Amino acid sequence: MKSEQTVINTDELPLTDELVSAYLQDNPEFFNRNNALMTGLRLADPHRGTVSLMERQQQQLRQKVHNLEDEITQLMSVASHNESLFVLYSDLYLRLIDCQSANELLDCLVQATTELLSLSAFKLYLLDAPSIEHKCLSTGDCQGVMQNRLGKSDYYFGRLQQSEQQLIFSHDCAGSVVLVKLAHDEKELGFLAISSDDAHHFDPRMDTLLLSQFKRLVAKLLKQHLAV
Repeated sequence: MKSEQTVINTDELPLTDELVSAYLQDNPEFFNRNNALMTGLRLADPHRGTVSLMERQQQQLRQKVHNLEDEITQLMSVASHNESLFVLYSDLYLRLIDCQSANELLDCLVQATTELLSLSAFKLYLLDAPSIEHKCLSTGDCQGVMQNRLGKSDYYFGRLQQSEQQLIFSHDCAGSVVLVKLAHDEKELGFLAISSDDAHHFDPRMDTLLLSQFKRLVAKLLKQHLAV
């Protein structure tokens, strides 16, 4: 009994890249049955003229290895940076806890921001008028900024309108800022604002793990020293 064969009419079913790709995926033994193609097939290469299929595979594998090496290098760099930040924050926490007065606390926050982190400015806005005066305290009415930027989140990363910049920092900020809502015992105290000259430094995709610990400690210490 003769086996039945399926005859494909090429006029009705023209050969396409998709059909060839589907056929090769469905028939992984194709190149085993046609081994000569592995070395005989020539492919166009923009840098080397023509190469064999095996050479193209080797080239792609080398590129994959190179990309993986780049990713590993970037991950190591990020890990090193995160470790440095963790050490810096840990030292800062101890310094903040050791502060004996409100002025010392605010001086420490300003120094940590502008000197240790090399950022542009640090400002603190409190909903209740503080009992002391300090250069880092925002004296403008920033309740509208707080409601607009921190109404639905504890953080805001990015750019501010010029009017908001003037209210918080008393000057224009060409770069980016982060606003962090401060609360203690379920009571909102205000927010702290930090600016950077780099327009891309504070990005909405930033991780907030270290900031979440930082804001809790700052809010607690402010409550103690300023009686807000």
